[in-house]
Amino acid sequence: MSKPHASLHRRHLLAAAAAGALTAFTGTAVASAWPDKLVKIVVAFPPGGPTDTAARIVAQKLGERLGQSVIVENRPGASGSIGTAAFIKSPADGYTLSMFGMPALLAPLLFNNNAYDVRKDFLPVATVYDLPMAVVINPRVLPNVTTLPQLIAHAKASKTPLNYTSSGTGSFGHLSMEQLKDLGGFDMQHIPYRGSAPAVTDLIGGQIPVMFADVVAALPHIQAGKLRAIAVSSNQAKLLLPGVKSVAEQGFAGFDADTWGGLIAPLGTPRAVVDRLNKELKVIMADPELQQKMIGAGAVANYQTGETMRKRLLSDYDRWSKIAKDKNISAL
Repeated sequence: MSKPHASLHRRHLLAAAAAGALTAFTGTAVASAWPDKLVKIVVAFPPGGPTDTAARIVAQKLGERLGQSVIVENRPGASGSIGTAAFIKSPADGYTLSMFGMPALLAPLLFNNNAYDVRKDFLPVATVYDLPMAVVINPRVLPNVTTLPQLIAHAKASKTPLNYTSSGTGSFGHLSMEQLKDLGGFDMQHIPYRGSAPAVTDLIGGQIPVMFADVVAALPHIQAGKLRAIAVSSNQAKLLLPGVKSVAEQGFAGFDADTWGGLIAPLGTPRAVVDRLNKELKVIMADPELQQKMIGAGAVANYQTGETMRKRLLSDYDRWSKIAKDKNISAL
């Protein structure tokens, strides 16, 4: 006759095994059933920008891989905070995703609201692209400046602070230049614009001589000779501007200021769906055709797992939020 506690123990083991099998079966069932309808990728920025363009390139390829329509829906406003705040409340069923762009990283801090916390309010799925940046000058206004050290020397020698611009207060161009100023011990005055396009227009016109710019916004004008790139933000940027030395190579070892973007999902999205997305995105981002389309849009395809994306997100949040707080930078 078996002892009661031994029989009870066996029942617990059988129940646990059954639960594990059910979980595995459920995960497999979810993965095989998803998607059985249209998938939407929310972009919290206007159409035509780098995040929107990257999302549309990925959506097309992802739809082909999934055998289901994948569309992009734009919900712009407040540097991505409006669309992101709405997105995190979406059903966690894998049918509403978002292409996260870095301006949304610090938007709650810069706009002094608590719309969301990028460290905990959504699920990173995979990094998709890097968006290189460059220090760009007007060669007519600064004809003798061809390197970053020469720009720094010019700024130090100037009797009044040299003006520089970016795509806006709290943008990564703004924050990157502020960090570079501290590292290099020089000063320049920030003149913010509302977006890269008007900033680049006035840079070409000579009203502002320097900009820390998204390469995608400045590249056609660099190629036309209207602007000169004197430093790129990282080695990745050399894919778009070969021959231009990075900031790190010009005396600032370890400096890296690429912005980037990646796919995110609402908290609670089934692991099977996230795993399927990762599997497909890894294949998609290795596609030479897609990589060329990304470069054509001024971005560099860069697949990283959700865990790597999370670590990168946390690291960048700590880095850039500290600069914003130390410099008392606010979009208000």
